[in-house]
Amino acid sequence: MTGDEIRAKFLAFFEEKGHQIIPSSSLIPHGDPTLLLTTAGMVQFKPYFLGQASPPASRLTSCQKCFRTTDIESVGDSTHLTFFEMLGNFSVGDYFKSGAIDFAWEFITGRLGIPEEKLWATVYLDDDEAFRLWLEKGVPSGRIVRLGAADNFWGPAGDSGPCGPCSEIHYDFGKEAGCGKPDCNPSCKCGRFCEIWNLVFMQYNQAKDGTRTSLASPNIDTGMGLERITAIMQGANTVYKTDIFASLLKKASEISGRTYGKNEDDDRAMRVVSEHGRAVAFLIADGVMPSNEGRGYVLRRLLRRGVLFGRRLGLDKPFLVDMSAAAIEQKGAVYPELVKRQGFILDVVRVEEARFAETLNTGLELLDEIMGHADTQQSRRIDGDAAFKLYDTYGFPVEITCEIASSRGFGVDLEGFDKAMERQREKARAAHRFGGGDKEGQIEAEFEPTHFVGYSELEKATRITGIVAGNAEAKTVGEGDKVALVLEDTPFYAEMGGQVGDTGVIVTENASFIVTNTVRLAGNITLHQGYVAEGSLAVGDVVTAEVDAERRADIARNHTATHLLHVALRKVLGEHVQQRGSLVEPSRLRFDFSHLSPLTPDELSRIQDIVNADVRRNHQVYDHEMSYKEAVAAGAIAIFDEKYGDVVRVLSVGRPAISVELCGGTHVTASGEIGLFQIVSESSVGSGLRRIEAVTGREAASMAASSIATLVSLGRLLDASPDGVAEKVQALIASRDAGIRKAEALERDMALKDVSALLAQAADIDGVRLLAARVIASRPETLRDMADALRDKLGSSVVLLGAVVDDKPYFVATVTPDLVNKGCHAGNIIKQVAGVTGGGGGGKPGMAQGGGKDVSKLDEAIASVYGLLKQK
Repeated sequence: MTGDEIRAKFLAFFEEKGHQIIPSSSLIPHGDPTLLLTTAGMVQFKPYFLGQASPPASRLTSCQKCFRTTDIESVGDSTHLTFFEMLGNFSVGDYFKSGAIDFAWEFITGRLGIPEEKLWATVYLDDDEAFRLWLEKGVPSGRIVRLGAADNFWGPAGDSGPCGPCSEIHYDFGKEAGCGKPDCNPSCKCGRFCEIWNLVFMQYNQAKDGTRTSLASPNIDTGMGLERITAIMQGANTVYKTDIFASLLKKASEISGRTYGKNEDDDRAMRVVSEHGRAVAFLIADGVMPSNEGRGYVLRRLLRRGVLFGRRLGLDKPFLVDMSAAAIEQKGAVYPELVKRQGFILDVVRVEEARFAETLNTGLELLDEIMGHADTQQSRRIDGDAAFKLYDTYGFPVEITCEIASSRGFGVDLEGFDKAMERQREKARAAHRFGGGDKEGQIEAEFEPTHFVGYSELEKATRITGIVAGNAEAKTVGEGDKVALVLEDTPFYAEMGGQVGDTGVIVTENASFIVTNTVRLAGNITLHQGYVAEGSLAVGDVVTAEVDAERRADIARNHTATHLLHVALRKVLGEHVQQRGSLVEPSRLRFDFSHLSPLTPDELSRIQDIVNADVRRNHQVYDHEMSYKEAVAAGAIAIFDEKYGDVVRVLSVGRPAISVELCGGTHVTASGEIGLFQIVSESSVGSGLRRIEAVTGREAASMAASSIATLVSLGRLLDASPDGVAEKVQALIASRDAGIRKAEALERDMALKDVSALLAQAADIDGVRLLAARVIASRPETLRDMADALRDKLGSSVVLLGAVVDDKPYFVATVTPDLVNKGCHAGNIIKQVAGVTGGGGGGKPGMAQGGGKDVSKLDEAIASVYGLLKQK
């Protein structure tokens, strides 16, 4: 029975038992930044178990794509995997222990035909009910084992969530496969037993502090690894000997020229490249991009570890892309997203593999050198700074450094590595401590939290609760003082989440304070930075805070536009696109996102059209607060690693919503207020990261008006209508190019005519014919043509020509093959000659070129070649 047949049989069995088949969710947990990757089948059902959302049915079943990072270094042995498929059946307030055990026993013994005498069960220490249910199934008490929390209590997926005791079904390979001890049972790690199915009885909800409360209704969550049960059914002692990995190992053998099963070192390397090649294809298909943090770092680790083990198979050219292609071919029918995104997946693997290959050899040599140092030899420990250099300069994830070092008997100073990493981060981090005036520093004062009312009000009567002058608290301030005010309530939005802070005024009857920026301190304290324009202010004064309404409106247009842009990017480029940063100002917006390649003009046009279409539809924009868990259950997009409170603000555009994101910024009330969206630029900001800058509203209208005015002016100059300007410009460019080509040809013809006159300047230097001359040429190409012609006419010779090109000295040298054999080298000649003018150059022994800076030394440089040849 193949793996595909087991998957189909499992889903069909549970569908027959009244379960609704649910497709696998993404490896990126939808809207749940608390999880790095999907690690179990129940992750997508977590909101149902917690009562935060209604399930489509009370009985569910799935085959879930899963990824666990804890086993990356172990992959290569005969058992461990990072990516795997988890078969599962789930009950949301329907059946409980009895039903779960009944279904599992019937499927394993009845549908798969595994002999009952080969099966053992484990239960939690005090779970008498589960013990009794297994007895009723005919499992002898001697094959039912009670185990503690480490083995038979299932914790939450993440740092909180549903949990409960569990019961596991184990396959017994027989006494001959184990340790031989009479008390050997599934808790023994001797290899005799293999866990094949875990039945989790979800009875509790665990909070972040570890406390547990009973769920309103208990649920069932089960998980059976497809790869593991396939090995049992195919009589294999390892998942790598099943049909699931057969085609991948075959591809690894074809690529490397090695035969699997003949050499354990080769086998280990082939298992690594097969497993990692498969895993990276699934990660990229679900939107993970290589980076130095979070999920992207996991992907990068796998890619680079795969490349490293490929080198052990003698593979010094790109190969991992072929392994991923083989995985897509094998799994594409079951997971169509692999086929749909095949081109993109392979491009990401190809680029990342090539990038690491550029530094791999140098990095390995440096690691050998480090381990060879006397100090390292004595301590048997690689210094943290050295490990960081391998990471920072040569792209070695520290885990790979540890793995290589461990294989040769060395440790790694991870604490020192972390300190070096933190030093770099500290350099990169802008010191973000805000004072009242020009100085930056820690404010030595405590204030009450500021209540923000700016979502609904732009003007608010309030009270001054604090004044910061420099970095210290003040009681009063006068005209001209640069300070920061703290208010009881404020309509001013503080810089946060990529959106700049508000500006405006704070006034009394006798005083005026100009707000130039608004920032936020810990503890929800808002600082209104600026200066006293008139009068004086004191703590306790009643004031009116007024936000610059026009500026706020411009910011709101740009912020809502980033949400629409995010939607459009995912529609055009794919669901791998994720926000990686943003800046929202009054005059423009900037949006950074994950994507591998530059966007084409057609893609940019389509993205812009989609955004403007949504602007014209005038979608209503809704904001409402709810618990974080409710928000993610409702499908709101959250940014991984962003810290959210228990209550979050959800921003939705349209009904039904076309965009739902967690966002604390200020927005328009309807998308039509954006007016117009215009992309200004698209560029790279790092590996796998792109940036779009755009304008909206007044700025976009101004840009459009300016562009039209420019087009009309060009039309007048060219005597063409605006529609005909492009055609007229193309004709002018073609005419100009033809003129340039004609001038270049004329210059070349004239230069070649001068060749005969230059021949007379050839001199004999110790038996070598040398022609060194200053000529007139406006292009390096002309100089090269002249040098070639002179060499051909002179025969055995050295030719050096110099000219002023673009107001700088330029040189070309040629040496005939017979003189190259005698030690003459055109590259060396150019280096020394160009050096006289403050420049440099180089090239091959027979031809080289270079340039300089000081035109006044051109003749001196040409003359220096005579002495150079005499030395030779």
